[in-house]
Amino acid sequence: MVQKLKLEELNRIDVETFKTVEKIPLVVVLDNIRSMHNVGATFRTADAFLIQKIVLCGITPQPPHREIHKAALGATESVDWSHENDINTAINDLKSQGFEIVGIEQTTSSQMITDFTIDKSKKYAVILGNEVEGISDEALPNIDSFLEIPQLGTKHSLNVSVCGGIVMWEFAKALK
Repeated sequence: MVQKLKLEELNRIDVETFKTVEKIPLVVVLDNIRSMHNVGATFRTADAFLIQKIVLCGITPQPPHREIHKAALGATESVDWSHENDINTAINDLKSQGFEIVGIEQTTSSQMITDFTIDKSKKYAVILGNEVEGISDEALPNIDSFLEIPQLGTKHSLNVSVCGGIVMWEFAKALK
């Protein structure tokens, strides 16, 4: 008979070990995200896939906060993060560290994530934009490439944390 595993049977690493293990060379940048749920869920997914860091930009809420913690379930303690007021300052800093900047946005030059080749020799930073406005207009010229997730239904967008989960998984699969 099939039974669900108990938490102690999952053999997950602790926070101290998480801090020391090699991470996926991926940084997630949250650009003016309003929802604390989206922020918390992004932290939790970043923990699950050993993402290097999260950069919170502009008005994006920062831990510690009860509403972020409800979705993050402690991942704000394991995943490295920083805050930057200006998205372009964050982008320039990441570029100076050798990251290729990828915007997750529907643009005139975006390609489907399924058609994008993730190069294991590169480091990537993916930008997820505001729930309504998307990535800040002033950041667009500084982004190296744009990806979108294929959508087959009637809606034109995905929830930020759902989109982030899909993107982190695609990059984690390719870069691990």
